[in-house]
Amino acid sequence: MLDDDRCPDCHRINEVLSRVGDRWSVLVVISLAEYGTLRFNELKRNLGISQRMLSRTLKELERDGLVNRTYHPKIPPKVEYNLTEMGESFREPVSALGFWALENLSKIDAARETYDEAIAK
Repeated sequence: MLDDDRCPDCHRINEVLSRVGDRWSVLVVISLAEYGTLRFNELKRNLGISQRMLSRTLKELERDGLVNRTYHPKIPPKVEYNLTEMGESFREPVSALGFWALENLSKIDAARETYDEAIAK
């Protein structure tokens, strides 16, 4: 990494990557990128995530400026989420990561099998 004189904020990269790179954040961004605006329960159903974890993830993404939360005061209340402009700019790297994972699933499975067999001996 660069030293503090050349890159005073480089030490904060870990902080940002831990937020935007966790499993649920990536999946929320992918879902919102693919479907646009979604309600809480739609996201929950799409991802198979617990209510508590989704709520926490959405709050963190909103705090970081990646997700908009829109509350519609009606009965029953309606809350929708969509990507902000910064969240939209995150689509490309997240999509690249997702496509990489899909393209390499069989190689990863084979590597795991080889590793597990070697450990078992």
